[in-house]
This record gives sequence, structure tokens and C-alpha cells, in this order.
Amino acid sequence: MNADTITAMCAVVIAVASLVVALYQTHAMRQHNRHSVRPILQLHRSWHAGGRAGIRLINSGLGPAVIVDSTLTVDDEVIGAWNKLSVDRVRDRLSVRPSAVTFSQGEVIAIDYEQYLLSVASYDPQNHDEVEDLINRRLTLKIRYESLYGGEGYTTVLRPMQ
Repeated sequence: MNADTITAMCAVVIAVASLVVALYQTHAMRQHNRHSVRPILQLHRSWHAGGRAGIRLINSGLGPAVIVDSTLTVDDEVIGAWNKLSVDRVRDRLSVRPSAVTFSQGEVIAIDYEQYLLSVASYDPQNHDEVEDLINRRLTLKIRYESLYGGEGYTTVLRPMQ
């Protein structure tokens, strides 16, 4: 082996090492970009006497959420997706009709979104006990969603309280 062969082999090793580092760096940057726009959907119950009360959906993440699908269940009976038809079926069973906001598959939930999905405008524990019981003890809402990149399969679930 002469000096030219050794120099050429070193150049090839350095080039391959540079390629590996560049590929790793690209992968890490893509992962960082995905995490920096990750949506985080949360479902909360809130009961404030005299104020709006019910189920609230909040996107507290850094990116918009794309709804993949949803499932509404009442008393272990699957009603359907969280759409107007299914929610109206549930509201029709109640003596007091709460307000509702629904969404469809593929709908985008914006950053800082905060909206009551099922609620009463001026909560009174005595007049709205049926709605409170439905939301706290009988209703399950599952929402599957993704970021704009897609394919993550995130889920948020509101389960009955024990």
C-alpha cells in the first residue's frame, strides 16, 4: 500500500461518515418538526353555576389537529360519530336540550381552539341534573386525530366518572 491508496481510503471513510451524519441530522430535524407542530386535544368537564357548563374540547398543542374519526357512546351503546345526527339522538332523550357543536371526519381543529361540544348556557345544578348525569356518568366520547403530517394516531377520550 502506498500513500495515495491510504489517502484515497481515508477520503472514502470521511465521505461515508459525513453521509451518515447528514442522514441522521435530517432524520432528527424531521422528528423535531413533527413534534413542534403536534396537536394535543383534551376533553374537559366543567360545571360553573350560572355560567356555561358541559364538555369542552381544547387544542393545547402547537399545531392544528385533523379529525380522523370519533365515537359517541351512551350507556355502553354506540350512538355513532360526534356529528349532528348522533348528538341530536342523544339530546332528544333529555328534557332540557343542551347546545352542541359537532365536527366531521377530516375537519381541522385550530391551534388554541377551545369550544364547548355539549353544554348549557346558564348552569343550574337543580334544573340541569339530567345533563350533568349524562356527561359525568353515562357518556363516552373518543376522538382520534392526527397532525398535518398524518399517521400518528393520537386519541383523546372522555370516559364516565366512577
